[in-house]
Amino acid sequence: MSEPLPVLVVDDQAPFRMAMKAVLRRSPEFDLAGEAASGAEAVAMTDELHPVLVLMDINMPEMNGIEATRRIVSSHPEVVVVLCSTYEVGDLPPDAATSGARAYINKEHLGADTLRRLWEARDSGEFVTG
Repeated sequence: MSEPLPVLVVDDQAPFRMAMKAVLRRSPEFDLAGEAASGAEAVAMTDELHPVLVLMDINMPEMNGIEATRRIVSSHPEVVVVLCSTYEVGDLPPDAATSGARAYINKEHLGADTLRRLWEARDSGEFVTG
């Protein structure tokens, strides 16, 4: 088996970051590289930690996840960003699909199997919703 892929978890709510760490522990192909509580922190930590996957909350103070995604993908086009929030797919902000994120998942549905499926679909060229 190859080395686990480094993941950055970004959310201003500590309970969600804890839940994501639990999901990552059940996913041997992924490993927690770090966690950020804001979009600005996510941009800085991506520069520092070089994750291959960023799980990004949309609604955060200071810099939201859509703007943070734009900045990350602009500087690091190889990084896969998956937006995570409580929106239903039809209620996503209009710029979510054009932010550079590869996918969106409702937080309620984000588990180890869904994370693997989104990772496998990362190069589909489409904005995947799960």
